Parts: sequence; C-alpha cells; structure tokens
Amino acid sequence: MNFFKNTILTKRIVIFVLFIIVSLILWNTYVFFQKFKQEERAKMEILASAIKELATNTDLNASVNLETKIFENITNIPSIQVNKDGTINSWRNLDSTKTHNPTYLQSQLAIMRNQNEPIEINYLDVTEYVYYKDSDLLDKLTYYPIALILILFLFLAVIYMLFSSNKIAEQNRLWTGMAKETAHQIGTPLSSLLGWIAILKAENISEKYVDEIENDVNRLNIIANRFSKIGSAPELKKQNIVSITKKSFEYLESRSSKQISFQFTSEKEELFSNLNIELFGWVIENLTKNSIDAMKGKGSVSLDISENNKAIKITITDSGKGIQKSQFKQIFKPGFTTKKRGWGLGLSLSKRIVEEYHNGKIFVKKSEINKGTSIQILLQRV
Repeated sequence: MNFFKNTILTKRIVIFVLFIIVSLILWNTYVFFQKFKQEERAKMEILASAIKELATNTDLNASVNLETKIFENITNIPSIQVNKDGTINSWRNLDSTKTHNPTYLQSQLAIMRNQNEPIEINYLDVTEYVYYKDSDLLDKLTYYPIALILILFLFLAVIYMLFSSNKIAEQNRLWTGMAKETAHQIGTPLSSLLGWIAILKAENISEKYVDEIENDVNRLNIIANRFSKIGSAPELKKQNIVSITKKSFEYLESRSSKQISFQFTSEKEELFSNLNIELFGWVIENLTKNSIDAMKGKGSVSLDISENNKAIKITITDSGKGIQKSQFKQIFKPGFTTKKRGWGLGLSLSKRIVEEYHNGKIFVKKSEINKGTSIQILLQRV
C-alpha cells in the first residue's frame, strides 16, 4: 500500500514540477516577446520621425545622411505608409515581385492593422500613418514556446519509455527468477516421491494406485521442466502436434467433472510442426482449463485440429459464458482476468509461448455471451 501511495505522490510531484516549468517557459517567452515588440515599435517611431524630417526639410543643402541611414538599417520590418483617407503612398520591405498587385498591398495592410497600432505622422497640414508588421524573427518567436514544450514532452516520453522498458525487463527477470526457483524447489520433493513410489511397488501395493501416483509425479516433473524453461530460448523439434495436443487434452479430461463433455477431432493422425513439447502442452492445458472454468463445471469443450496450405489450426471451443468483443485482445494481456481468483497470467503466457517461442498466432476466433468461445492457434506446418 505504501508503494502505491509513494507512486501516486511521485506522479503528482512530477506533474506539478512540469506545470511550473511550462509556466515559466511561457512567461519568459511572453516577457521576451513583449520586450522585442516594444523595440520594433521604437524603431518604427524613429522611422516615422525620419519620414517627417525629410517631408518638412526645405533646405536643399541640408544633410540627410541620418535619415538615409535609418532607412537603410530598418530592413526587417515590413511597413506601408498611407494618407488620411487610406490611400497607400509607399511601402518598405515587402516582396518586390508582388508589390505591383494592389490586392497584395491591401492584404498586407490588413495584416498590419491587426498586428500593431499605426504610427501617426503630422507635418504642415498633412496627416499620414505608418502601418507595420512584426518582423520574421518576432513571428518565429511566437512558435518558440510551443517548440520548447514539444521538446520537453518528447524528452519526458523518452524517459518514460526507458523507465517502462527497464521496469518490464526487471519484472521479466523477477518472474524468470521465481519460475526457475519454483522448478528447483519442486525438484527436491519430486526426487523423494519417486523413491516412495519404488517402495510402494516393492510392497505389492495395487498397481492401479501406484500408476496413478506415478502419473501425477511425472506430471509434476513436466511442470517443473516448464518453469525451468521460462526466460530461456526453448529448443524446437519436429513433432506430431496431433498426439501431443491429444495427450494434454485427455489428461485434463480424466481429471475433470463428468458433467463436462470432451470431444477431440483431427483431420489427420499426424501433422508436424516445430515444437517444444513441454511448453506447447502448457498452452493446450491453459486454454482447456480456461474453457472448463468458463462453464462452471458443466457444459462441453471441443478441440479440433485441421490444416490449410500454410498452417496447422488448433481450435478450442467451449459452451461457457463468452467474452465481450471489446475484450478479445485484452484477455491476452498480463494481469487481465474475469475470475474472482486468478492472476491473469495463463493466457498471456500462452500468447508468449505461441507467438514468441513458436512464431505462431493465437486469437479469439469468435465468442458470444452465454453461448461460448472459440480460441484458435495457428502454427507453421513442417
């Protein structure tokens, strides 16, 4: 419980810190933007003063070097000069290939009116206005906070992905270690049980009982082998998938309620695929157990094996409670379960064995609520 509380608290702290960082970025950019905008207006006011000075200067011998220098230096701010009735008199720093078009000039003037207040020039009996646009640099600055935020979230996404992958890898190592330790722990009592079976045989105990005990001990040995193979690349060999599947299916049939009807069918007695016997048998058992659980001790479960030109198809069908269509993919995710008691690992483990170890496919073929479910496995034919 403390772990979950600490995790939630950490997430809230991270979100709060991110909010503060983003707010500071936006505020800093806004302040810089406003300062830069004020500097551009100051330049345009100097330009307007230069225009006024030139218009009111009647001394032909007076120097205009300062005014000319002002015009030459302000080259990055587009502007349009209009008279009182709105007629365009002149323009600066616009696209020279388009200025012959009155529509282009009017569209630029409309943009300037929306962006900035005009600067009024009064000289003699004339009133004119200088409209101007934000410079390209100022325009690009408006996208700067968005770019920073995107970079920030990209960086966080990378960190999250690395953290998640490390966490998953750590969980996998944990489960692998637990599985191998379980196999090791089971091995000790198994050796002892095998010894006791030898003693029972020597004591002339009924062979029927001894055989059943021996079958279950062998079964425990298979389970231990399965656990020992988790986390390691299994060895695949050409095997008859029909006999292996039938053996696993019939083992559960012999140990299930008599109110459940089991049916096994196959197009052929031999169909070959590259398999690991212990792991593939585990898949068949997981799927069959899930079908039995879904029927709550009463119903029918069938297993059918067929083939096409590319693959061998193993289909397990039950008459259980069914699965909602929205859960067809979710049931194979670790931890997902509809049972009151269950870890939600059986189907996810089956998917991993089929798809990662055997290069096959496993999926819900069809399902109807209160009518049953069909799950199909596809494996490459050899």
